[in-house]
Amino acid sequence: MRTVVRSCRQRQQLQPAVLMRLKEKSMLNVARTFSVRILPHWSRDSLILSTTLLILLSLMLLFIVAPLAAMLLKSVQNGQGEFVGLAYFAQYFSSAALWQSLRNTLVLGISVTAIVGILAFGYAYALTRSCMPGKHLFRVLGSAPILAPSLLPAISLIFLFGNQGMLKSWLGGESIYGGLGITLGLIFWTFPHALMILTTSLSTSDARLYEAARALKTSPIKTFFIVTLPAAKYGLISALIVVFTLVVCDFGVPKVIGGSYNVLATDIFKQVVGQQNFAMGAVTSIVLLLPAVFAFIADRWVQKKQQSLFDTRSVAYQPAPHRLRDGLCLLYCVLICVAIVAVLATAVYGSLVTFWPWNTALTLKHYQFAETSAYGWSPYFNSLTLASLTALCGTVIIFLGAYSIEKGRVFALLRQAMQMLSMVPMAVPGLVLGLGYIFFFNHASNPLNGLYGGMLLLVINTVVHYYTVGHMTAVTALKQLPPELEATAASIKLPQYRLLWKVTLPVSLPAVLDIASYLFINALTTTSAVVFLYSTDTVPASVAVLNMDDAGQTGAAAAMAVMIMLSAALAKLLHVGLEFGLFGRLQAWRKR
Repeated sequence: MRTVVRSCRQRQQLQPAVLMRLKEKSMLNVARTFSVRILPHWSRDSLILSTTLLILLSLMLLFIVAPLAAMLLKSVQNGQGEFVGLAYFAQYFSSAALWQSLRNTLVLGISVTAIVGILAFGYAYALTRSCMPGKHLFRVLGSAPILAPSLLPAISLIFLFGNQGMLKSWLGGESIYGGLGITLGLIFWTFPHALMILTTSLSTSDARLYEAARALKTSPIKTFFIVTLPAAKYGLISALIVVFTLVVCDFGVPKVIGGSYNVLATDIFKQVVGQQNFAMGAVTSIVLLLPAVFAFIADRWVQKKQQSLFDTRSVAYQPAPHRLRDGLCLLYCVLICVAIVAVLATAVYGSLVTFWPWNTALTLKHYQFAETSAYGWSPYFNSLTLASLTALCGTVIIFLGAYSIEKGRVFALLRQAMQMLSMVPMAVPGLVLGLGYIFFFNHASNPLNGLYGGMLLLVINTVVHYYTVGHMTAVTALKQLPPELEATAASIKLPQYRLLWKVTLPVSLPAVLDIASYLFINALTTTSAVVFLYSTDTVPASVAVLNMDDAGQTGAAAAMAVMIMLSAALAKLLHVGLEFGLFGRLQAWRKR
């Protein structure tokens, strides 16, 4: 009995000490939790990320906002720099010719968008909802036009349907120069952009919906309208908006084959280069900017409305073989691929013909640019330099910007501002951005005036022009990483820059190479973004194609366009090779 009483007394004596010990331990845990939440806000990693973000935000303001502001200011000033208000806008809208250009641009945008939407949807449907043979080949051929500058289909159409074209009689007396030629050229050039979006959209379908439709004995046509089309509607709308934006902003096709059919993009070029009327060029740029901005806002609204149709219980749809449907899909894809290959092959053939169309003997003289052009081979190597620097510098800047936004934990307003500015370049046509660069960087009082005409400014302009797509790719890749990575690194006191180098970058390597490939190919093929910014020493190949065509050297222009296309194709093959080779080791964890 005494032993029991003694043990009870001992427990009563020990209990306050134990409680005190437990209380101290719980307070320590709270402090640790509090430090995990608060310390990153003031840690060295956060300061580094915030500094990086602040530097990149300053660069965005300098190279995006400032040029656009300079263009807006130029539109309300006369040649002497005096404020004239909206006088040039009134002059623009009182001109019947400029109104006609606006109408032509909108008509082209609507008609090409409608045609490409139908063609690309049918092609994407055949790739994703049929069991036709050769899908991989058709996918490659359908995406091939994206490797060529927009000038190439225009040159090919001239060889095919021009005044001395092989198939001129097919037009029944109509001329390819004008609205018809621009429409056909833009259909070819914008088709792969819509195809990529629609293929992705149609690839994510829930098989349970189709099983339910079959159980209810719903006809295939009705199933298409109540299941397939609603599931792909947001992708279809996004594809249409992208095509419309590309059409109204393109400069290459209308410049080569437009003839007297004026559009806003060519009006800007004529006002600035032909008439040296910079104020009217700025006004026309603002008018061109409006439909692009509206299209961008509509696309952002569509993206916010879109919701994932897949959940953990979803089953990926696998089409069953159907002889009639598969045969029709195969025939449809063959016809479109024949048209694509015909356009590309015509450009190659035209570059090898001695003197079109009278002397069709094959020769390589058009590829001897030292004899056919005053610039020689320098434009081609300038483009390779431009593309390489754009891919290298742009990929680093874009990924660091996306990483700072996604992984930063302080200065939320700063990160939101950077995110908003990252979306702006998608809404700005290349011609408009280039013209803004003229007004801002070519100003005598600007200390950065020395950049104008140099390769560095061309690289900056190209990175800015294509920044948004690369940024969205990087952000998507970073969002797929588990948030526990940063917490684990903090718990073992691993600096975030080492986490970025050792873990985040290797895991995100597919997206990084996608960004680099995208920047490289677009830097090779772009015309509108750099047409105002080059000098005699930095002429890009795409601009050289334009100048050769203006000089009547169509064969040499086709040869340079083919060189651009082949270089872009080699870059894409290198990209694919790295994916299959390098990722076999670095991305093996994805297969587990």
